[in-house]
Amino acid sequence: MSHYLNRMAEDLVKAKLENYWSGFELVAYALYDKRNVYLFNHPKFSNNPQCTYHILSWDIQFTGDTIILYEEYPTAIVNMDSYEDYEDLYSIVVHELFHGYQYIKDEKRFPDEMMGITYPLSKENVELRNLERTNLYHALLENNIIKKKQYLNAFIALREKRAAWIEEYLTYEKLIETIEGPAWYVEIRAYSEKSPLDYHSVLKKYAQQLINKYESTSSIRSSCYGSGLFMCLLLEELSPGWLDGKFF
Repeated sequence: MSHYLNRMAEDLVKAKLENYWSGFELVAYALYDKRNVYLFNHPKFSNNPQCTYHILSWDIQFTGDTIILYEEYPTAIVNMDSYEDYEDLYSIVVHELFHGYQYIKDEKRFPDEMMGITYPLSKENVELRNLERTNLYHALLENNIIKKKQYLNAFIALREKRAAWIEEYLTYEKLIETIEGPAWYVEIRAYSEKSPLDYHSVLKKYAQQLINKYESTSSIRSSCYGSGLFMCLLLEELSPGWLDGKFF
């Protein structure tokens, strides 16, 4: 994966990120493997214009794909060993960079993760939730505007019904959708740009956490990424100019 380092630096420029999300600003990012960390765009190491990235020895703070404060500056980190193809690596870096962008824009709509521990997996809630998500999926794929509105209305009605039962837990879902939906939105746009797959195939790949009933129930938190993504895609279709530099 190290041969992708210069390509990544060329691709991740402000003009490119602006195509994914209006106002998207680049924070620091680091690609790492078991031995080294390749750090880009960090203010502490930006005094050499001839050096695209700074090489560090790996240590424990570089674990997982996430955002960390490295030397007190938000830094997206991604494990290169987890991805075989450039489009996968690139799109995940864009995803984590968006969380860095949220950080510097002082995003505060984060969920109380303790809610996930006590989330009610009752038969009624799970069935309604899966039906809700199926309607959201079909609302995006449907071309007939009348049927599209029917799917959207069904989605809204089911969500309102669940809200009456599990109000604070639905708020937990909505907050995850608000934080992770846009991150997945920029990720899918980045992936589509680099992948040889057609858009329908890409959409099918990303829809699994939305429509797969086991995936949707086994991990409530990560399943909200898919619903947040599909809401963003519907807004893109139905409300042109919905971004305008603002968060979802």
